Formats: sequence, C-alpha cells, structure tokens
Amino acid sequence: MEEFIELLMRDYTHAPILARDRPLLDYAVKLAREPWSMTSADIDKLRAAGWSDSAILDVNLVASYYAFVNRVAGGLGVELEARCGARHAPRTR
Repeated sequence: MEEFIELLMRDYTHAPILARDRPLLDYAVKLAREPWSMTSADIDKLRAAGWSDSAILDVNLVASYYAFVNRVAGGLGVELEARCGARHAPRTR
C-alpha cells in the first residue's frame, strides 16, 4: 500500500488506478494548477465516467481547499514537514 501511495504522489498517471478514477484525478490536478482553464467540458468528462454531482463537488472542494492552504502557507513562508517532500515545499528566500 505504501508503494501505491508513493506512486500516486510521484505520478498518478502511471499508478494502477481504475479507469473511472483517472478523470477525477485529472480534474483535481487541472483545478489546482490551471483553475482559469476549467470549463463545463471538465464536468462533462466526470459525469461520463460515472461520477455524481455530489462527488464532483467533493473533489472540487478538496482540491480547492488544498490549493488555498498551500498558497497561504507559501505566502507566509511556512516550512512543510519533511514527509511532504521537497517538491511541495515553498521556496526559501
């Protein structure tokens, strides 16, 4: 299980996940990295994969909150725990 989690964190696109989970993860990544580029087509992909509007709202809220908290922490220069990995740590001044 630990290896699976590590693979998800490193690159979920190569993790052995269910086909219906891939669009959900793609959506969360796009929302976190390029929120300005989201369209109704992104929601349509999730619905086509079988996700309910409630599940879509859940992933939207979690991804949005994660991005918000990271921007607050980065803006204040908060150091992340070592477990989070250097790739997620804010740059030091």
